[in-house]
Amino acid sequence: MSFSTSVLRPLILQVAEHPWSRRIVTGTRPGRAVASRFVAGESLEDAMRVAGTLDRNRITSMLDFLGENVRTEEQAEKARAAYLEALAAVERAEDLDCAISLKPTQLGLDVSFEACLANVEPILDAAKARGTAVMIDMESVGYVDPTLRVFHEAHARYPKVGIALQSYLRRTERDVQHLPPGCRVRLVKGAYLEPPEVVFTTKREVDASFARLFTTLFARGHPIDVATHDPRLLEGVRRRVDAAGEGWSRVEFQMLYGVRRDLQSRFAGQGYPVRVYIPYGTEWYPYLTRRLAERPANVWFFLSNLLRAR
Repeated sequence: MSFSTSVLRPLILQVAEHPWSRRIVTGTRPGRAVASRFVAGESLEDAMRVAGTLDRNRITSMLDFLGENVRTEEQAEKARAAYLEALAAVERAEDLDCAISLKPTQLGLDVSFEACLANVEPILDAAKARGTAVMIDMESVGYVDPTLRVFHEAHARYPKVGIALQSYLRRTERDVQHLPPGCRVRLVKGAYLEPPEVVFTTKREVDASFARLFTTLFARGHPIDVATHDPRLLEGVRRRVDAAGEGWSRVEFQMLYGVRRDLQSRFAGQGYPVRVYIPYGTEWYPYLTRRLAERPANVWFFLSNLLRAR
Protein backbone atom coordinates (compact mmCIF):
# COMPACT_ATOMS: atom_id res chain seq x y z
CA MET A 1 0.00 0.00 0.00
CA SER A 2 1.43 3.39 -0.96
CA PHE A 3 2.17 6.08 1.61
CA SER A 4 -0.29 8.49 -0.03
CA THR A 5 -3.07 5.87 0.04
CA SER A 6 -2.45 4.50 3.52
CA VAL A 7 -1.51 7.71 5.35
CA LEU A 8 -1.99 10.94 3.45
CA ARG A 9 -5.44 10.38 1.94
CA PRO A 10 -7.14 9.30 5.22
CA LEU A 11 -5.36 12.10 7.08
CA ILE A 12 -6.40 14.76 4.59
CA LEU A 13 -10.01 13.58 4.60
CA GLN A 14 -10.08 13.45 8.39
CA VAL A 15 -8.71 16.97 8.73
CA ALA A 16 -11.01 18.26 6.00
CA GLU A 17 -14.08 16.94 7.81
CA HIS A 18 -13.19 18.77 11.03
CA PRO A 19 -15.63 21.67 11.61
CA TRP A 20 -12.69 24.07 12.01
CA SER A 21 -11.33 23.19 8.56
CA ARG A 22 -14.73 23.49 6.94
CA ARG A 23 -15.22 26.90 8.59
CA ILE A 24 -11.85 28.19 7.38
CA VAL A 25 -12.52 27.17 3.78
CA THR A 26 -16.24 27.85 3.38
CA GLY A 27 -16.64 30.72 5.84
CA THR A 28 -13.77 33.02 4.90
CA ARG A 29 -13.17 35.08 1.81
CA PRO A 30 -9.61 33.76 1.29
CA GLY A 31 -10.74 30.16 1.63
CA ARG A 32 -13.54 30.56 -0.89
CA ALA A 33 -11.26 32.48 -3.24
CA VAL A 34 -8.68 29.69 -3.32
CA ALA A 35 -11.38 27.03 -3.66
CA SER A 36 -12.46 28.80 -6.85
CA ARG A 37 -9.38 27.28 -8.50
CA PHE A 38 -11.22 23.92 -8.49
CA VAL A 39 -14.89 25.01 -8.50
CA ALA A 40 -16.33 27.30 -11.16
CA GLY A 41 -18.66 29.05 -8.71
CA GLU A 42 -21.94 28.60 -6.89
CA SER A 43 -24.28 29.46 -9.77
CA LEU A 44 -25.09 28.04 -13.19
CA GLU A 45 -24.09 31.39 -14.68
CA ASP A 46 -20.60 30.93 -13.22
CA ALA A 47 -20.33 27.49 -14.83
CA MET A 48 -21.55 28.69 -18.23
CA ARG A 49 -19.07 31.57 -18.13
CA VAL A 50 -16.24 29.07 -17.57
CA ALA A 51 -17.59 26.89 -20.39
CA GLY A 52 -17.50 29.87 -22.72
CA THR A 53 -13.90 30.64 -21.79
CA LEU A 54 -12.86 27.03 -22.38
CA ASP A 55 -14.64 26.98 -25.72
CA ARG A 56 -12.53 29.90 -26.92
CA ASN A 57 -9.51 27.71 -26.17
CA ARG A 58 -10.94 24.78 -28.18
CA ILE A 59 -11.92 22.81 -25.06
CA THR A 60 -15.43 21.39 -24.57
CA SER A 61 -17.23 21.09 -21.23
CA MET A 62 -19.23 18.89 -18.90
CA LEU A 63 -21.38 20.53 -16.22
CA ASP A 64 -21.43 18.96 -12.75
CA PHE A 65 -24.03 20.39 -10.37
CA LEU A 66 -22.49 19.56 -6.99
CA GLY A 67 -24.36 17.66 -4.31
CA GLU A 68 -24.85 14.07 -3.19
CA ASN A 69 -26.66 11.79 -0.73
CA VAL A 70 -29.89 13.77 -0.45
CA ARG A 71 -32.31 12.25 2.02
CA THR A 72 -35.72 13.57 0.96
CA GLU A 73 -37.79 13.59 -2.21
CA GLU A 74 -37.98 17.38 -2.01
CA GLN A 75 -34.19 17.72 -2.10
CA ALA A 76 -33.97 15.32 -5.04
CA GLU A 77 -36.64 17.26 -6.93
CA LYS A 78 -34.66 20.48 -6.41
CA ALA A 79 -31.62 18.78 -7.91
CA ARG A 80 -33.72 17.62 -10.87
CA ALA A 81 -34.89 21.20 -11.42
CA ALA A 82 -31.27 22.40 -11.36
CA TYR A 83 -30.28 19.87 -14.04
CA LEU A 84 -33.23 20.89 -16.20
CA GLU A 85 -32.16 24.51 -15.81
CA ALA A 86 -28.64 23.54 -16.89
CA LEU A 87 -29.96 21.79 -19.98
CA ALA A 88 -31.98 24.87 -20.90
CA ALA A 89 -28.84 27.01 -20.54
CA VAL A 90 -26.90 24.62 -22.77
CA GLU A 91 -29.63 24.85 -25.40
CA ARG A 92 -29.47 28.66 -25.33
CA ALA A 93 -25.69 28.54 -25.77
CA GLU A 94 -25.97 27.01 -29.22
CA ASP A 95 -22.27 27.22 -30.02
CA LEU A 96 -21.09 25.34 -26.93
CA ASP A 97 -20.42 21.60 -26.84
CA CYS A 98 -21.51 21.03 -23.25
CA ALA A 99 -22.55 17.71 -21.68
CA ILE A 100 -24.00 17.20 -18.19
CA SER A 101 -23.07 14.81 -15.39
CA LEU A 102 -25.57 13.24 -12.97
CA LYS A 103 -25.05 11.73 -9.51
CA PRO A 104 -27.75 9.19 -8.59
CA THR A 105 -27.59 9.90 -4.84
CA GLN A 106 -28.26 13.56 -5.58
CA LEU A 107 -31.39 12.51 -7.45
CA GLY A 108 -32.84 10.36 -4.68
CA LEU A 109 -31.10 6.98 -4.80
CA ASP A 110 -30.93 6.95 -0.98
CA VAL A 111 -34.69 7.51 -0.90
CA SER A 112 -35.41 4.65 -3.32
CA PHE A 113 -34.40 3.37 -6.72
CA GLU A 114 -37.82 4.33 -8.06
CA ALA A 115 -37.54 7.89 -6.74
CA CYS A 116 -34.15 8.28 -8.39
CA LEU A 117 -35.38 6.96 -11.72
CA ALA A 118 -38.43 9.24 -11.57
CA ASN A 119 -36.06 12.22 -11.34
CA VAL A 120 -33.63 10.93 -13.96
CA GLU A 121 -36.27 10.31 -16.63
CA PRO A 122 -37.37 13.95 -17.23
CA ILE A 123 -33.70 14.96 -17.38
CA LEU A 124 -33.11 12.32 -20.06
CA ASP A 125 -36.16 13.47 -22.00
CA ALA A 126 -34.93 17.07 -21.96
CA ALA A 127 -31.42 15.99 -22.95
CA LYS A 128 -32.79 13.87 -25.78
CA ALA A 129 -34.81 16.79 -27.13
CA ARG A 130 -31.63 18.88 -27.24
CA GLY A 131 -29.22 16.10 -28.24
CA THR A 132 -27.11 16.72 -25.13
CA ALA A 133 -24.85 13.94 -23.87
CA VAL A 134 -25.42 12.77 -20.29
CA MET A 135 -22.89 11.02 -18.06
CA ILE A 136 -23.84 9.14 -14.89
CA ASP A 137 -21.18 9.51 -12.21
CA MET A 138 -19.99 6.59 -10.10
CA GLU A 139 -19.90 7.22 -6.36
CA SER A 140 -18.60 5.11 -3.45
CA VAL A 141 -18.50 1.33 -3.74
CA GLY A 142 -21.78 0.71 -1.95
CA TYR A 143 -23.60 2.47 -4.77
CA VAL A 144 -22.01 0.66 -7.71
CA ASP A 145 -24.76 -1.93 -8.24
CA PRO A 146 -27.74 0.46 -7.97
CA THR A 147 -25.88 3.04 -10.10
CA LEU A 148 -25.29 0.45 -12.83
CA ARG A 149 -28.96 -0.42 -12.64
CA VAL A 150 -29.90 3.25 -13.07
CA PHE A 151 -27.49 3.46 -16.00
CA HIS A 152 -28.96 0.44 -17.82
CA GLU A 153 -32.47 1.88 -17.46
CA ALA A 154 -31.29 5.31 -18.60
CA HIS A 155 -29.29 4.02 -21.57
CA ALA A 156 -32.28 2.06 -22.83
CA ARG A 157 -34.28 5.30 -22.77
CA TYR A 158 -31.56 7.53 -24.28
CA PRO A 159 -28.46 5.98 -25.91
CA LYS A 160 -26.38 9.14 -25.42
CA VAL A 161 -26.11 8.29 -21.71
CA GLY A 162 -22.69 7.11 -20.51
CA ILE A 163 -21.34 5.70 -17.27
CA ALA A 164 -18.25 6.45 -15.18
CA LEU A 165 -16.17 3.44 -14.15
CA GLN A 166 -13.38 3.48 -11.56
CA SER A 167 -10.12 1.66 -12.26
CA TYR A 168 -9.23 1.33 -8.58
CA LEU A 169 -12.20 -0.98 -7.94
CA ARG A 170 -11.28 -4.65 -8.32
CA ARG A 171 -14.75 -5.44 -9.66
CA THR A 172 -14.66 -3.05 -12.63
CA GLU A 173 -13.14 -5.54 -15.08
CA ARG A 174 -16.16 -7.77 -14.47
CA ASP A 175 -18.60 -4.86 -14.74
CA VAL A 176 -17.24 -3.98 -18.19
CA GLN A 177 -18.39 -7.36 -19.50
CA HIS A 178 -22.03 -6.50 -18.79
CA LEU A 179 -22.18 -3.04 -20.35
CA PRO A 180 -24.56 -2.34 -23.25
CA PRO A 181 -22.67 -2.67 -26.56
CA GLY A 182 -21.18 0.61 -27.72
CA CYS A 183 -22.16 2.63 -24.65
CA ARG A 184 -19.96 5.56 -23.65
CA VAL A 185 -17.64 5.07 -20.66
CA ARG A 186 -15.88 7.72 -18.61
CA LEU A 187 -12.82 5.94 -17.25
CA VAL A 188 -11.50 7.40 -13.98
CA LYS A 189 -9.11 6.21 -11.29
CA GLY A 190 -11.48 6.79 -8.32
CA ALA A 191 -11.42 9.29 -5.47
CA TYR A 192 -13.35 7.72 -2.57
CA LEU A 193 -11.66 6.16 0.44
CA GLU A 194 -12.53 2.45 0.25
CA PRO A 195 -11.44 -0.69 2.16
CA PRO A 196 -8.45 -2.53 0.63
CA GLU A 197 -10.42 -5.69 -0.08
CA VAL A 198 -12.44 -3.89 -2.78
CA VAL A 199 -9.81 -1.58 -4.31
CA PHE A 200 -6.28 -1.79 -5.65
CA THR A 201 -4.13 -0.09 -3.05
CA THR A 202 -1.01 1.02 -4.93
CA LYS A 203 -0.62 3.54 -7.72
CA ARG A 204 1.03 0.88 -9.89
CA GLU A 205 -1.97 -1.43 -9.53
CA VAL A 206 -4.50 1.33 -10.17
CA ASP A 207 -2.58 2.55 -13.23
CA ALA A 208 -2.25 -0.99 -14.60
CA SER A 209 -5.98 -1.52 -14.11
CA PHE A 210 -6.68 1.78 -15.91
CA ALA A 211 -4.54 0.72 -18.88
CA ARG A 212 -6.16 -2.75 -19.06
CA LEU A 213 -9.66 -1.30 -18.88
CA PHE A 214 -8.90 1.21 -21.62
CA THR A 215 -7.52 -1.55 -23.86
CA THR A 216 -10.59 -3.74 -23.27
CA LEU A 217 -13.10 -0.93 -23.81
CA PHE A 218 -11.31 0.28 -26.92
CA ALA A 219 -11.20 -3.22 -28.41
CA ARG A 220 -14.92 -3.70 -27.67
CA GLY A 221 -15.80 -0.52 -29.58
CA HIS A 222 -16.89 1.72 -26.71
CA PRO A 223 -16.52 5.49 -26.92
CA ILE A 224 -14.18 6.35 -24.03
CA ASP A 225 -13.60 9.50 -21.99
CA VAL A 226 -10.07 9.15 -20.64
CA ALA A 227 -10.49 11.03 -17.36
CA THR A 228 -7.06 11.30 -15.76
CA HIS A 229 -4.27 13.84 -15.32
CA ASP A 230 -1.54 11.21 -15.29
CA PRO A 231 0.89 12.14 -18.12
CA ARG A 232 2.14 8.58 -18.54
CA LEU A 233 -1.36 7.13 -18.94
CA LEU A 234 -2.37 9.97 -21.25
CA GLU A 235 0.66 9.40 -23.44
CA GLY A 236 -0.06 5.68 -23.60
CA VAL A 237 -3.63 6.37 -24.73
CA ARG A 238 -2.44 8.92 -27.28
CA ARG A 239 -0.01 6.46 -28.86
CA ARG A 240 -2.54 3.63 -28.95
CA VAL A 241 -5.32 5.69 -30.54
CA ASP A 242 -2.96 7.31 -33.04
CA ALA A 243 -1.65 3.88 -34.06
CA ALA A 244 -5.14 2.39 -34.41
CA GLY A 245 -5.80 4.54 -37.46
CA GLU A 246 -9.44 5.15 -36.52
CA GLY A 247 -9.00 8.79 -35.64
CA TRP A 248 -10.31 10.28 -32.42
CA SER A 249 -14.01 9.96 -33.13
CA ARG A 250 -14.67 7.84 -30.01
CA VAL A 251 -11.92 8.81 -27.57
CA GLU A 252 -11.42 12.13 -25.79
CA PHE A 253 -9.31 13.37 -22.91
CA GLN A 254 -11.21 14.63 -19.87
CA MET A 255 -9.76 16.64 -17.03
CA LEU A 256 -11.05 18.51 -14.01
CA TYR A 257 -11.48 22.25 -13.87
CA GLY A 258 -8.40 23.82 -12.30
CA VAL A 259 -6.23 20.68 -12.46
CA ARG A 260 -3.29 20.36 -14.88
CA ARG A 261 -4.26 23.29 -17.04
CA ASP A 262 -0.92 22.87 -18.80
CA LEU A 263 -1.96 19.43 -20.07
CA GLN A 264 -5.39 20.69 -21.07
CA SER A 265 -3.89 23.49 -23.15
CA ARG A 266 -1.17 21.33 -24.66
CA PHE A 267 -3.46 18.57 -25.90
CA ALA A 268 -6.11 21.01 -27.14
CA GLY A 269 -3.40 23.02 -28.93
CA GLN A 270 -2.23 19.83 -30.64
CA GLY A 271 -5.73 19.18 -31.92
CA TYR A 272 -6.76 16.37 -29.57
CA PRO A 273 -10.33 16.39 -28.18
CA VAL A 274 -10.30 17.71 -24.61
CA ARG A 275 -13.31 18.13 -22.32
CA VAL A 276 -13.18 19.76 -18.89
CA TYR A 277 -15.47 18.72 -16.03
CA ILE A 278 -16.91 21.92 -14.53
CA PRO A 279 -18.22 21.61 -10.95
CA TYR A 280 -20.51 24.33 -9.60
CA GLY A 281 -23.06 24.87 -6.86
CA THR A 282 -23.20 25.60 -3.15
CA GLU A 283 -22.36 22.01 -2.08
CA TRP A 284 -18.75 22.24 -3.23
CA TYR A 285 -16.85 21.41 -0.04
CA PRO A 286 -17.03 17.54 -0.24
CA TYR A 287 -15.92 17.70 -3.86
CA LEU A 288 -13.00 19.94 -2.95
CA THR A 289 -11.80 17.66 -0.16
CA ARG A 290 -11.70 14.66 -2.52
CA ARG A 291 -9.64 16.66 -5.01
CA LEU A 292 -7.19 17.54 -2.24
CA ALA A 293 -7.00 13.98 -0.94
CA GLU A 294 -6.42 12.29 -4.27
CA ARG A 295 -3.36 14.41 -5.09
CA PRO A 296 -1.26 15.73 -2.17
CA ALA A 297 0.25 18.41 -4.43
CA ASN A 298 -3.20 19.99 -4.47
CA VAL A 299 -3.01 20.37 -0.67
CA TRP A 300 0.22 22.35 -0.89
CA PHE A 301 -1.25 24.50 -3.66
CA PHE A 302 -4.35 25.17 -1.54
CA LEU A 303 -2.54 25.94 1.74
CA SER A 304 0.17 28.12 0.19
CA ASN A 305 -2.37 30.18 -1.71
CA LEU A 306 -4.62 30.39 1.34
CA LEU A 307 -1.74 31.86 3.39
CA ARG A 308 -0.94 34.36 0.65
CA ALA A 309 -4.58 35.34 0.37
CA ARG A 310 -4.86 35.91 4.11
